[in-house]
Amino acid sequence: MVSHDEIEARLKQDESVKYVHVFGDGYHYELTVVSNAFSDMRPVARQQWVYAKLQEHIKSGELHALTMKTLTEDEWERTQGE
Repeated sequence: MVSHDEIEARLKQDESVKYVHVFGDGYHYELTVVSNAFSDMRPVARQQWVYAKLQEHIKSGELHALTMKTLTEDEWERTQGE
Protein backbone atom coordinates (compact mmCIF):
# COMPACT_ATOMS: atom_id res chain seq x y z
CA MET A 1 0.00 0.00 0.00
CA VAL A 2 1.30 3.45 -0.91
CA SER A 3 0.54 6.49 1.24
CA HIS A 4 -1.15 9.69 0.17
CA ASP A 5 2.06 11.56 0.99
CA GLU A 6 4.16 9.28 -1.22
CA ILE A 7 1.84 9.80 -4.20
CA GLU A 8 1.79 13.55 -3.67
CA ALA A 9 5.57 13.74 -3.27
CA ARG A 10 6.18 11.69 -6.41
CA LEU A 11 3.98 13.95 -8.50
CA LYS A 12 5.37 17.15 -7.00
CA GLN A 13 8.90 16.13 -8.01
CA ASP A 14 7.94 17.62 -11.36
CA GLU A 15 8.26 21.40 -10.99
CA SER A 16 5.35 21.98 -13.37
CA VAL A 17 2.90 20.45 -10.86
CA LYS A 18 1.23 23.26 -8.95
CA TYR A 19 -1.35 21.31 -6.94
CA VAL A 20 -2.04 17.70 -6.02
CA HIS A 21 -4.90 16.34 -3.94
CA VAL A 22 -4.93 12.64 -3.06
CA PHE A 23 -7.97 10.92 -1.59
CA GLY A 24 -8.29 7.22 -1.03
CA ASP A 25 -8.41 4.24 1.28
CA GLY A 26 -5.05 2.67 0.50
CA TYR A 27 -6.34 0.63 -2.43
CA HIS A 28 -8.50 3.00 -4.47
CA TYR A 29 -7.27 6.55 -5.01
CA GLU A 30 -8.74 9.70 -6.50
CA LEU A 31 -6.26 12.31 -7.67
CA THR A 32 -6.55 15.91 -8.73
CA VAL A 33 -3.39 17.09 -10.46
CA VAL A 34 -2.89 20.66 -11.69
CA SER A 35 -0.03 21.29 -14.10
CA ASN A 36 0.59 23.41 -17.14
CA ALA A 37 2.41 20.38 -18.55
CA PHE A 38 -1.11 19.30 -19.55
CA SER A 39 -1.51 22.20 -21.98
CA ASP A 40 -2.22 20.93 -25.48
CA MET A 41 -2.61 17.33 -24.21
CA ARG A 42 -5.71 15.24 -24.74
CA PRO A 43 -7.25 13.62 -21.64
CA VAL A 44 -5.68 10.22 -22.31
CA ALA A 45 -2.21 11.75 -22.70
CA ARG A 46 -2.67 13.58 -19.40
CA GLN A 47 -3.54 10.32 -17.65
CA GLN A 48 -0.56 8.60 -19.25
CA TRP A 49 1.66 11.40 -17.95
CA VAL A 50 0.43 10.78 -14.38
CA TYR A 51 0.73 6.99 -14.75
CA ALA A 52 4.35 7.42 -15.89
CA LYS A 53 5.15 9.40 -12.73
CA LEU A 54 3.61 6.67 -10.55
CA GLN A 55 4.84 3.68 -12.55
CA GLU A 56 7.08 2.32 -9.79
CA HIS A 57 4.10 2.03 -7.41
CA ILE A 58 1.87 0.57 -10.12
CA LYS A 59 4.41 -2.09 -11.12
CA SER A 60 4.94 -3.13 -7.49
CA GLY A 61 1.19 -3.57 -6.99
CA GLU A 62 1.06 -0.91 -4.27
CA LEU A 63 -1.17 1.22 -6.46
CA HIS A 64 -3.74 -0.34 -8.73
CA ALA A 65 -7.02 1.57 -8.68
CA LEU A 66 -6.74 5.18 -9.73
CA THR A 67 -9.23 7.82 -10.80
CA MET A 68 -7.97 11.26 -11.70
CA LYS A 69 -8.77 14.81 -12.73
CA THR A 70 -5.96 16.43 -14.68
CA LEU A 71 -6.19 20.17 -15.17
CA THR A 72 -4.09 23.08 -16.35
CA GLU A 73 -3.83 26.04 -14.00
CA ASP A 74 -6.43 27.98 -16.06
CA GLU A 75 -8.84 25.04 -16.04
CA TRP A 76 -8.36 24.69 -12.27
CA GLU A 77 -9.11 28.37 -11.66
CA ARG A 78 -12.29 28.15 -13.74
CA THR A 79 -13.55 25.09 -11.84
CA GLN A 80 -13.02 26.64 -8.40
CA GLY A 81 -16.09 28.84 -8.85
CA GLU A 82 -18.37 25.86 -9.46
